[in-house]
This record gives sequence, C-alpha cells and structure tokens, in this order.
Amino acid sequence: MKRLVSWILALSCLVLMAGQGFAATRFLSIGTGPVGGTYYPVGATMAKIWTDRVPDLKATAQSTGGTRNNIQLMGKGEAEVIFADGLYYDAYNGRGHYKDNPQTFLRALVPLYPEAVHILIAKGSKIRTLQDLKGKRVSVGAVGGSVSLTANQVFRAVGINPAKDITLFNLGHAESVQAFSNRQIDAAFTVGAIGIASVVEPTTLGLVDFLDVPDGVVQRLMAETPYYAPLTIPAGSYKGQDKPVKTFSSPNILAVDKKLDAALAYRLTKELFAHKPELVAVSARMSALSPEGVAAIRIPLHVGARRYFEEIGVLPRKK
Repeated sequence: MKRLVSWILALSCLVLMAGQGFAATRFLSIGTGPVGGTYYPVGATMAKIWTDRVPDLKATAQSTGGTRNNIQLMGKGEAEVIFADGLYYDAYNGRGHYKDNPQTFLRALVPLYPEAVHILIAKGSKIRTLQDLKGKRVSVGAVGGSVSLTANQVFRAVGINPAKDITLFNLGHAESVQAFSNRQIDAAFTVGAIGIASVVEPTTLGLVDFLDVPDGVVQRLMAETPYYAPLTIPAGSYKGQDKPVKTFSSPNILAVDKKLDAALAYRLTKELFAHKPELVAVSARMSALSPEGVAAIRIPLHVGARRYFEEIGVLPRKK
C-alpha cells in the first residue's frame, strides 16, 4: 500500500512539473491587408518579433482586404490584432457604414503612421480645384472601402453630389494606372503613407499631377471627422512633384479586442517599441512609430497598452 501511495505521489509530481515546464502555446492571428501593400509585410515582421520575444506565443500575419475586412474578422473571433485606418473611428462609434451597429469591442493598442489622402489628376488636365472635379471621371477605389468613403466626404465638403455630378470608377491600383494611361479617367483618390506604390508608379510614368486640398476644406472635414489632420506632402516626395501638396491624413493604428489579456497586450506593445528598427527595415513608414502618437487615437486604449504608455510617462497614470 505504501508503495502505491509513493508511486501516486511521484506521478503527481511529474505531472505537475510537466505542466509547469510545458505551458500551452497561444496562437495570435494578425489581420493585415493585401500582400502587395504595407500592412502585410509589416504585420509579418510584428508576428516574428512577438513569436521570438513573448514566451509561449505563436503569432501569424494573415493577408486580408484591409480595415473593413479586419474589423469583420475580429468581430467573428478570427483575428486578435488588426491593422486599421481611420475607419476604426466610425466602426467604434457606429457611424457611416456602421450606423446602429457600433463595434464596441475595438480597443487601440499602438499608433502607427499617418496615411495621406492623395488626389491625382491626369497630366495636362484643366483641373485646378476640387470643384473642377464636377462632371469628371474619378476613380475612388473599391465600393464601400475607406478610400471611397473619404472621397465622398471630400466631394460633399465642396458641394459636389457624387451620385449626380461625378462619373465614378471603382478601380484598383493597377487598373487606375492603366486608366490614366488610356485617358479613361480624369482623377483618382488613393490613401496611404507618403511613398505608396499606387502613387509612385503613375508619377514615375509621368501620367499624373496632384490636386491640393485647401485649408478651409480640411477644417470642414476635421469638424466632421475628428481623426483627420492637416498634412503637407513635401516637394520631391514623388518624381516630377516640384511643389509641396496640401492635403490631410488619417492615422493608422493597431487595434485589439477589449477581451485580450491585459498582460499580453502590455507585452505586445512594449516589444514593438523595443524592436522598432526591425519594423523600419521592412518599411520606412514605420519610422513614424512613436509613443507620442497615442495622443491622436480617438477610441479607448486597451488597458494593457495604457499601462505601457503610463509607465514610460507618455500618459498620466489614472488615479
């Protein structure tokens, strides 16, 4: 009997030791964007940083359709971390496409970089002002996408009814370049960090010029959408661009579900800032990654992320 008791005790100790030594791996899915964009390669690098640095974590980046798709994935529990442009504000607050359906599970983790609104016009066109877009053929990106929503806001801000006054095209990057080349469109909206490929290509080919967004229009847009901010694209940012371009931007963020473990959210946040050079090596746009950017975020921070920003003195500690 004593032998049996001793054997049971020994076995129990082994089981306990095994449980302590081999913690279950946690899997973390990151919703990014199309493979050819910035989100996906940056997300893949984040996945490697977290997998290498956070014990018992296996993070993977998945290619997606972008912000709107990412929010859907998180809502269905198929992504724990997502890249999001300014549409996150509408989603959280139940505005626009999300009217009467606020996505209140969203919490901000990290500010990323601003995305500039680029309004391209065909080289040699007589378009000089936003009002001149009336009656023209304009590409606004995918139906229901964030670029389309932004373009419609700009149209309304200058008194243009896009349904009546614009011939709208819903073209992707390659299609827009081809359409400019074939003189099938007069203008196109694209949103992305300065240096985005969808602007580099048509400017390099000498197909387009830029259209300014005047200060007064930017102010009207900011009154409607608080996350917008004025931005100037410096001269020389693109081939043939010899003057600065006045426009506006919206910030990108990483978002998580409010249910994400606070200790994990803290560690994810801390590791990203600790390994910023690895992110910059993948995309120079990540040089804009800064803790101070948290001030521009317009939805609640995850409690774990807030702990990090309080710890480094960027945010005051909550009493």
